Amino acid sequence: MKLTAGRFAERFRGSPVFPGFMFRPSQSGFFPFTGRWRVRPRRLGRFQPPKVYGRMGSLEVRLARKKSELRQAQRLRYKVFYEEMSAVPSALAMLSRRDEDAYDPIFDHLLVVDRGDAQNGRWQRPRVVGTYRVLRQEVADLYDGFYTQGEYDILPLIQSRSPRYAFMELGRSCVLKPYRTRRTVELLWQGIWSYVREHGIDVMVGCASFEGTEPKAHAQALSYLHHHALAPAEWRVRAHEHLRVDMNMLPPEKINPREVMKTLPPLIKGYLRLGAFIGDGAVIDHQFGTTDVLIILPVEAIRTRYFAHFGSPDELPAQIAPDFASIN
Repeated sequence: MKLTAGRFAERFRGSPVFPGFMFRPSQSGFFPFTGRWRVRPRRLGRFQPPKVYGRMGSLEVRLARKKSELRQAQRLRYKVFYEEMSAVPSALAMLSRRDEDAYDPIFDHLLVVDRGDAQNGRWQRPRVVGTYRVLRQEVADLYDGFYTQGEYDILPLIQSRSPRYAFMELGRSCVLKPYRTRRTVELLWQGIWSYVREHGIDVMVGCASFEGTEPKAHAQALSYLHHHALAPAEWRVRAHEHLRVDMNMLPPEKINPREVMKTLPPLIKGYLRLGAFIGDGAVIDHQFGTTDVLIILPVEAIRTRYFAHFGSPDELPAQIAPDFASIN
């Protein structure tokens, strides 16, 4: 779930002569020097005790704690986005068989891991079968902001809600095809909910996608979202004008809600049932071959409408999980 300068920004770290500086592009297009001691992403690779948010059978949901786990998540993303879906890989991505960008080092990566418990008397190696990456506002503010800013002008909303609301960005959700079952998605969302509660997050944002780059193919669904799920004025975020595609393609009387619910991507449908709002305008992502909409999900909306279904803060019940059973 996408920032302009920051999205493709390459970071040039200081040499031994200038060890205290980091040279990086900024939002304004200039290239300021920034003290490296001010901005330190959580380093993967050092020994860290696993932070496990839940287990079910041989599966567990936890934060990535090693570089090798992050690489597994990137390979999973490549398999889903580039091999199953329509994303267009760069030459480097084709060689590495990984989906990675400059934001990966500053995101936390939630993983669903098959621990490889004994099967038929043989132990299997653990492997990453599901992933979601999350970025807290306090970290995003130290770098180039949220990735989503590349498509939607979310900064005014964040500024208007600061410091009362803490924002978090969700993105790059995918599950390996054989594991797209209720229990995998239950674990993934149990991890998200536990992370939200642990860090005191108030609002989740990020992009969710329709397959394909022709918005008219989704005219009924996009129009339904515009008429029935558009964020109220105090939460509304508009796509950047040079990218914005008007979602108001059909009048309300031309929309069949039942048909929309059958064709709406399960991830978007699940967000809506939790109480999420939709931003103003869709955006075509040519790299990933998708038409994106902005999801805005205040935690207070979940508490008001669906919190009874969650039970304790560290569990996600089966009533909600099926809405997300086809994450990709």
